[in-house]
Amino acid sequence: MSFFQNLISSIKERSLLKSSYFRSKDFGILHDDIDKALESVMSKSGEISSLVFAEHLSRLIENLDDNKFIEFFESLHSNYDIDIEALSQASNQYSEIKTQENLELIFQASEPRWVELFKRLNTISEGTLRLVRLRERIRSLKQESPSLEFFDRSLLKLFKHWFNPSFLVLESIDWSTPANILEKIIAYEAVHEINSWDDLRARLAPDDRRCFAFFHPLMPNEPLIFVEVALSNKIPNAINEIIALDRSVTLDLDINTAVFYSISNCQEGLSGISFGNFLIKQVAHKLKQENDKLEKFVTLSPAPGFVRWLNDKSIDEGENEEILLKQALIYLTSSDRKDELPNDPVAKFHLGNGAILERINLNADLSSKGLNQSKGVMVNYLYNLETLEENHELFFKTKEVKQSDAIKSLRKKLQIQ
Repeated sequence: MSFFQNLISSIKERSLLKSSYFRSKDFGILHDDIDKALESVMSKSGEISSLVFAEHLSRLIENLDDNKFIEFFESLHSNYDIDIEALSQASNQYSEIKTQENLELIFQASEPRWVELFKRLNTISEGTLRLVRLRERIRSLKQESPSLEFFDRSLLKLFKHWFNPSFLVLESIDWSTPANILEKIIAYEAVHEINSWDDLRARLAPDDRRCFAFFHPLMPNEPLIFVEVALSNKIPNAINEIIALDRSVTLDLDINTAVFYSISNCQEGLSGISFGNFLIKQVAHKLKQENDKLEKFVTLSPAPGFVRWLNDKSIDEGENEEILLKQALIYLTSSDRKDELPNDPVAKFHLGNGAILERINLNADLSSKGLNQSKGVMVNYLYNLETLEENHELFFKTKEVKQSDAIKSLRKKLQIQ
């Protein structure tokens, strides 16, 4: 943690120095006309002057209403796209003389000039966070303008480099974590709503509960993704066993199972970047190092597409639990998709990480959300740390759902082919 704090302090100090330097110099006119402000950013070659104009332009963009925002990016797409003539000339040069220098000219000419704008905006104070928020807004408006799709994809490509897993920092979240981070855990929880500070305390404070989050050094106050873990003496079959406020705490001597019961992505602007697979594996190894008595790593996961799937197939199981269980098995082990990947997005995520389908639980989530999305069904996926990579490779090669012996027996009993 001290290294992470020192890194953050260094970044903040550097940002303050730059801000002070900006105020002490005269860099020319900061135009209120956004097109002129854009031209200033794109035409400046000096590092400091470019930062000043980029900071100003970023504020102008953030203050645009939706219509002006769309107009700005449509104009940006038209005026700062790929220079076709330059690309053609570079290609011809390389076809005649195949040198590294001519190859690099092709790379430069094939990139839209507006990509350079994003790179410059990233250098300003909190630039990375502001670009993540910018992409959130672009994604919310891109149905209204085809041009925004270009910027959505371009930012995603940049973010995949900037948010490479090697840059991420894993931090433990507990009841002593600063309140501004805890407030965001409450706000970003996407699976099982946190309704109060008492509710949050019940998930973080007890000795048999853990929470871990990934952070990026350039967004130190914003979790990217977090996972909540219950340390238990068994594989749970209902969510209330885990999140009930009046539950009993599992003694350390009895703990043998780690249960990942909630994984929440926090940044819509980073949609399309997978952090969860790295998070689960890293947390599992960390927990194993802390407690060598841990024998099993499982999830208690929702099946959020199950009700929609039942409705699409006009299946009404009524009150018959055997029919519901049979349909859940079919939904989770067979695919109706063209790519033959699992019907359920959560199943696709865990199976793609190398987990296996361990158990299906009826009446496991009786909240309104649980009933409306999955008829109360929840699923245990088992993570065997020794076979994760093998399972991962096999899954994407064969598209087959790896199943526990109990699931196979249940399929046979219910006569599912």
